[in-house]
Amino acid sequence: MDQDWMKAALTLARRGLGIVWPNPAVGCIILDAQGLVAGRGWTQRGGRPHAETEALARAGSRAKGGTAYVTLEPCSHHGQTPPCAASLIAAGVKRVVVACGDPDPRVNGAGIKMLKDAGIDVTVGVLQAEAEGLNAGFFSKIRRGRPLITLKLATTLDGRIATKTGESQWITGEPARQVGHMLRATNDGIIVGFRTLLADDPMLTCRIAGLENRSPVRIVADSRLRSPLTCKLVATARETPTWMVVTAGVDPERRKAFEDVGCEVIEVAGDAEHKPLLLPMLEALSERGLTTLLAEGGAKLAGALLREDLIDRLVWFHAPSLMGGDGKQATQAYGVEKLADMHRYKRSEVRQVGDDLVEYYSRAH
Repeated sequence: MDQDWMKAALTLARRGLGIVWPNPAVGCIILDAQGLVAGRGWTQRGGRPHAETEALARAGSRAKGGTAYVTLEPCSHHGQTPPCAASLIAAGVKRVVVACGDPDPRVNGAGIKMLKDAGIDVTVGVLQAEAEGLNAGFFSKIRRGRPLITLKLATTLDGRIATKTGESQWITGEPARQVGHMLRATNDGIIVGFRTLLADDPMLTCRIAGLENRSPVRIVADSRLRSPLTCKLVATARETPTWMVVTAGVDPERRKAFEDVGCEVIEVAGDAEHKPLLLPMLEALSERGLTTLLAEGGAKLAGALLREDLIDRLVWFHAPSLMGGDGKQATQAYGVEKLADMHRYKRSEVRQVGDDLVEYYSRAH
């Protein structure tokens, strides 16, 4: 029964993916003393209110003597709202089932201790792996100081993303592109390189009916702000948050022009060629609250992230077609000389979407 209810709570938690940063996406179900659902809740947009607060508000007095299922350890610190652990205690719940602990130093076991000290029966570790996977981005932000990075690729069977002339729209079919838009909806940010912006002039928004308001923060690695002010992404910066990552030495008038149309310009350390250094860039994005980042293009950005061993997950769309060796490769060369140097991933799922296949991978540790 504990696993069944926790599965339901994890389903609620997924509703917050992509819209609750910098907080984790949490789900909570409260059963009354008779074992009937009294309240459900999930973290709301922007991270507040928390899932427990939402569920307790719905449960009201029925929470007393009941059981709470929470996908992440209830917080124990005072922030914009009182601690969720204290709220569960005040509501009189008899038992709390927690999927996994919260690595945030402000919590990190203190929430569970608070509940136990109040005499509440606490069970920890129900569907722990699933819960940790759901909030892997939040854990990455806390433990590594950078977002969890997913590389999304859409290629032919022989790994080509465009013809030799640059034509790339569309390699995969419409059903696969809808899955790609759902990826955008469940990630905090999406990043492309400057050359992809020039080649495709993308919007990088979620264009699924009813989910248009779930578009991620759009980020362009553009060290010298060479992106056209008239491109779609920059022109709509006041509608969908748009960040430009630059290095020192950008023309101040050019910078002001981007800021005047609504872009946030983020300056990070650069290499000898003035390209943004990846780790400082990712740390800057994490400091601004992002927990997950979808890398969607192009080959140079993908190769650079792979060279630095920064890709945590892969979502690879395969179209049932072949292009040949003169097509553009999915990633640029990044210095692998021995088989032992390859980055290895573990396939977690394969799905057929229309005529295409989509494969999901995570780092093999």
